[in-house]
Amino acid sequence: MSKLYAPAELTLATGGLLRRPFHATGISIDTRTLKPGDLFVALVGDNGDGHDHAAAALEKGAAGVMVHRLPDGVPDDAPVLQVADTMAGLTALARFARARFKGRLVAVTGSVGKTTTKNMLRRALSAVGKTWGAEASHNNHWGVPLTLARLPRDAAYCVVEIGMNHAGEIRPLAELAQPDVAVITTIEKVHIGYLGSIEAIADEKADLLRALPDDGVAVLPAATPMLARLLAAAGPRRHMLFGAGVTADSDAEGCSVSALIGGHAVHLHLAAPGRHMAMNAVAALTAAQALGADLDRAVAGLDGFAPVAGRGLRRPILEGAALLLDESYNASAPSMRAALAVLALQPATRRVVVLGDMLELGDDGPAEHLGLLDDVLAHADLVFACGPLMRPLFQALPVDRQGGYATSSAELAPIVAAALRAGDAVLVKGSLGTKMKLIVDTIEPAGVS
Repeated sequence: MSKLYAPAELTLATGGLLRRPFHATGISIDTRTLKPGDLFVALVGDNGDGHDHAAAALEKGAAGVMVHRLPDGVPDDAPVLQVADTMAGLTALARFARARFKGRLVAVTGSVGKTTTKNMLRRALSAVGKTWGAEASHNNHWGVPLTLARLPRDAAYCVVEIGMNHAGEIRPLAELAQPDVAVITTIEKVHIGYLGSIEAIADEKADLLRALPDDGVAVLPAATPMLARLLAAAGPRRHMLFGAGVTADSDAEGCSVSALIGGHAVHLHLAAPGRHMAMNAVAALTAAQALGADLDRAVAGLDGFAPVAGRGLRRPILEGAALLLDESYNASAPSMRAALAVLALQPATRRVVVLGDMLELGDDGPAEHLGLLDDVLAHADLVFACGPLMRPLFQALPVDRQGGYATSSAELAPIVAAALRAGDAVLVKGSLGTKMKLIVDTIEPAGVS
């Protein structure tokens, strides 16, 4: 197993005190997913203190632990890297790993589609060279440093996802990542409750462009009304636009995509229906070309891409007699409409939607939810909903479309499970805070084949 950090690198990167030398083959912040040889970083957060799990990490095979105080149960002679602050120590490791990285790094942000685009880039670039990128949606103040700290020194490409919900969050993460290529997928009214306007959202996303070097490349959506604002932020740097002239022919199971990327005609098939998936794919391939990757190999690598759980994964339930569209991870008005359009493609005797609140919309929240009414009526035969923001939408439906309403996903889950039947196609979608995965977990045991 390759060594991610030698003892001297750990102390050089963090300025910490190494009580006993050790090599680390990985980085972990969670003992549940820790692998033997990992350096366990004892972060302190709202949900707990990693120092309480340091001894357990060593018992599970951690090479060592990074702490800012000696935890209970850890002997004085244990392999401990003691630093002033563990979050700062993780960030220092990220900065060190980025500095020694000789490959090319692409960073992705956007209101909608950034995680799927990141996953597509990982797959496309892996067909060209060794590629590193977080599998999960590690895009915040600890997720980006964790992704970079885990970056193998011999990778050819690194893909980093950067998110935000408040002003000022993207700039420090972008400066840490130091992207060679920056991708903005979309600019939409997501997090507008915290940012206040679509222009403020665009300005925050544009901080990723400002972190580019002079020879960096900005990859931007051609159709956004905020394009002029994004181009101004990119300044004299090279830019590539994506989205114009894309053909996306979808059926129930996937999408055939044709596009021109940098003057090259590309064709591929995704195991993911919907024009939004085609646009994510074109964004990813445009970024691959901007990185200098072989476009033909990247297209071949991306061909057949399928979405992951929580982000559009299609799978059977009821012992194969019904179909689940798992969009439970997050939601916004544009992604709701895209998911409903995919539901409409599914062959089914009944199309069922289970909707949770779209959060962080501020004063726009009620109007954004009621604005979905026409799409819901056009594509759904039966509707279940939870959360205070979804209630007016549910009440506006004809009685024969109302499947059931509850204040929370936990209360709604058994109602949905009891109502499903053979021949249904079921879409589950809501913001992460609504915990719509509880509904997925309730209906899935009925028989995933």
